[in-house]
Amino acid sequence: KPNMSYIGLISMAIQSSSSKKMLLSEIYRWIVNNFPYYKMSDRSWRNSVRHNLSLNECFIKCGRSDNGKSHYWTIHPANMNCFSHGDFRRRHARQLVKR
Repeated sequence: KPNMSYIGLISMAIQSSSSKKMLLSEIYRWIVNNFPYYKMSDRSWRNSVRHNLSLNECFIKCGRSDNGKSHYWTIHPANMNCFSHGDFRRRHARQLVKR
């Protein structure tokens, strides 16, 4: 298992995109393609990804997909700089958003 939090995995996925935003399905695909551990048949880790996207202030929705069935997710602007330097601490991210 990768020694990285779900916040770290999600932010790495989003930052890998040229538009700096991704659909949930694209985040799943990026994680599976970059970390073989998540290719296992048990897909319960996907619940943790959804949980982190919806409950952490460092991730925000930024529009609907073309088909209207999903939302794009991005990193809150207050956290973009820290995440790009590899600082994925949840408490630190929350403090930056509240400022």
